[in-house]
Amino acid sequence: MEIKAADVAKLRKMTGAGMMDCKNALVEAKGDFDRAQEIIREKGKLVAAKRADRDTTEGAVVALTNEDKTKGIVVCLGCETDFVSKNPEFQELALGIANTALEHMPANLEELMILPFEKGSIEEAVTHQTGKSGEKHAIPFYNKLEAPYLGSYIHMNNKLGTVVGFNKPIPEEAAKEIAMQITAMAPVSIDRDSCPQDVIEKELHIYREQIRQEGKPEAMVERIAQGKLNRFFKESTLEDQVFVKDGKITVKEYLKGVDPEVKVTGFVRFSLND
Repeated sequence: MEIKAADVAKLRKMTGAGMMDCKNALVEAKGDFDRAQEIIREKGKLVAAKRADRDTTEGAVVALTNEDKTKGIVVCLGCETDFVSKNPEFQELALGIANTALEHMPANLEELMILPFEKGSIEEAVTHQTGKSGEKHAIPFYNKLEAPYLGSYIHMNNKLGTVVGFNKPIPEEAAKEIAMQITAMAPVSIDRDSCPQDVIEKELHIYREQIRQEGKPEAMVERIAQGKLNRFFKESTLEDQVFVKDGKITVKEYLKGVDPEVKVTGFVRFSLND
């Protein structure tokens, strides 16, 4: 049957799919718009299945907090190329998913994927976008954070972002400074006491082996390893890190200057490049 250009344009507006995809769907559906939309969705699933083994090394990281700064999320929508990640439609989808996550605060990524979104679920929207672009789309990361007060920061390339919690409200700019610190310096924990034991053991194992390879006496190995571990804490735990905005004080000292009672309670950071 003859498919009119106006009908193709109408289906494109309804689905966002390419012109040829819309025309082919209308031909297959014999002009039935409802069936044509189903075909477009089915095509998205087919493309997703074909590209399931592709890596989503590009994308957009979104870090959001609610209006009163007590709830926050970090979510990443991934794709295959930087070109697609900069597409306004892709960015709109990433922000829409982030806003939905912030509204519902799902417990984990699995719960996020089944949340209602547009005419289906988030999972269906991601699959649909895969079909439209021809590139694999996925959500490789989602996490949430709640605290009496939150700060957030997204790096200007939208490839990494952070939400950080505090035990009490502080100036918004100070909260952003700490979020920027975490984004830039990727601490492993808030302080040395909260550093995961497996991380500590891994570092000590590396140091001990390095020291032995240097030919140091066995009696000196543990003492030197502990010294290296202390340097690790100064470089890799948030409170002990040098505050990058100043360079002369630690993050702990900076926070004390903001408010002697303020403490960081937790943070969520994600980078597409890690």
